[in-house]
Amino acid sequence: MSAPQAYSAMDKALHRVAFAAKPTQLALADIEDRLYPVAEVPLRRPVFVTSLARAGTTLLLNILSQAPDFATHTYRNMPFVLCPLLWDRLSRRFREKGTARERSHGDGVAIDFDSPEAFEEVVWMAHWPGNYEEDRIHPWSAADRDPVFEDFLRQHLRKIISLGGGAGSQRYLSKNNANIARLDLLQEIFPDARIVVPFRDPWDHARSLRRQHLRFCKLHREDDFSRRYMEWLGHFEFGGALRPIDFQGWCNGPAAAIPGDLAYWLTYWCNCYEAVLERAGSAVTFIDYDALCRDPEPGLARLADAAGLDRDTPLQEQRHRLRAPTNYGEKEELGDPQLAGRIDRLRQRLAEAAARPTAGAAERERSLEA
Repeated sequence: MSAPQAYSAMDKALHRVAFAAKPTQLALADIEDRLYPVAEVPLRRPVFVTSLARAGTTLLLNILSQAPDFATHTYRNMPFVLCPLLWDRLSRRFREKGTARERSHGDGVAIDFDSPEAFEEVVWMAHWPGNYEEDRIHPWSAADRDPVFEDFLRQHLRKIISLGGGAGSQRYLSKNNANIARLDLLQEIFPDARIVVPFRDPWDHARSLRRQHLRFCKLHREDDFSRRYMEWLGHFEFGGALRPIDFQGWCNGPAAAIPGDLAYWLTYWCNCYEAVLERAGSAVTFIDYDALCRDPEPGLARLADAAGLDRDTPLQEQRHRLRAPTNYGEKEELGDPQLAGRIDRLRQRLAEAAARPTAGAAERERSLEA
């Protein structure tokens, strides 16, 4: 497994065919429902890791995926994401082991065919095309209920669980940054879900986002397939594929005009986490990613608790994955004291949210009171 720009001509052709035929994939999903019934597969207490990109979601996914409780999407589900059982049966004939290689972000994260990844967004795009405009993504609300979609989504998650392998893998684990746009809807669809939202220092986070955006702009100019690959998967965070989530209508404001400016990403950061704090219910646990890297033991304990894992689940063994976030040096001058004050106030609110009991602790408290 490697970055999409390293795919062979045959690999690229297969991806083009698969994603050009989403209606066919949906039809195949109906067929596999009849061939491989999964209605009896338990779908309990799914865990959704989500945040603005570059907040540490991939790292948390990789840590949590080591727990035997979870089943996740992997790169083996590509490119026929919507019919994973049929594709699994077919692809076994030519399955490769693969060698771990650094992903396109250039951030030291290595991936292979069995690495967990975020492919769930393909399901949302297939059913909610109106939320995806050319220059933005519209958030969902708790009122956006669709029984047909919800049945399909539950069936899809059961299929991923059934592919999970071990007998203990009976909980779905997701990392999907776009889920940050539908927190309250997810809590409606999955009342027993756990949602984990990491956050970083806003200045470092915004500079990381800007750096990745510029990196992917260059990559997408040089390799159009890599841009289309990201768009097929619903990864609209950076580069030529950039479509920001229009939290609170911020995309209509002047700051949204120049993605190369730091003010763009800081404004995006503010609108995102203000909306998140407003929509976060009792299922949501905030994780201070910087604090987790500085002091892994209590941070990993909080993560395990947030995900509803047993206290003896050995997440502490994953501490070697944690490293200090990139130091970007001194803050840049914004020239906008109003935005700077907004950032500081919001950073304090997030710190307070990260000090609250986790969803797991709150659940135990309620059970004791009962």
